[in-house]
Amino acid sequence: MNSYTKEEKQLFKKLSTPAKIQDFLDTLPFNFEEDCPTCFSPRQVLEKRMAHCVEGAIFAAAALEFHGARPLVLDLRSTSRPYDFDHVVAIYTRFGCFGAISKTNHAVLRYREPVYKTLRELIMSYFHEYFLSSTGKKTLREYSRPLDLRRFNPLDWRTSEKNLFDIPAYLDDVTHVPILSSSQIKNLRPADPVEILAGEIVEYKKRKF
Repeated sequence: MNSYTKEEKQLFKKLSTPAKIQDFLDTLPFNFEEDCPTCFSPRQVLEKRMAHCVEGAIFAAAALEFHGARPLVLDLRSTSRPYDFDHVVAIYTRFGCFGAISKTNHAVLRYREPVYKTLRELIMSYFHEYFLSSTGKKTLREYSRPLDLRRFNPLDWRTSEKNLFDIPAYLDDVTHVPILSSSQIKNLRPADPVEILAGEIVEYKKRKF
């Protein structure tokens, strides 16, 4: 953490709670990776003034670490057929419970208050909101164990000017915990039209070229 600039330290000092970290992330436009794929470090997030879900989770983990917490992120894995996107969040604990900080462009899959006794409880809070807008099919299937980003200290993950693609690649490879049985999957009811309509609300519009 000694490699942070004075300005970065001043900002992190202000982001003293998970809610304040989330509020800051919400001010940043969503990174649609319009030019090429990216995985910004927290320093690059501040320089570029944008972030997608992985970049937001890494940034949030760095801010939590600045205030004495472990920098933990985890992966929510969806179906591959039909394909849906995975989602990455930073996790934290308060009052003996888990919460999550999340950067998303949608009205759902967002911040979670620290009210979940177990990681599974936390993950399942995303389940009913995790569906394909085209069909309503519910797609959340697994979650990874928490990843301590200090594993990537050799990459200078907090302040690197290079993309941190090794982090999402590692997250994708680690063991994931299934959340449903095959019988439960077969019994799932699709999201209804009102849920699908609500799920289409976005915070930032992608530019048209």
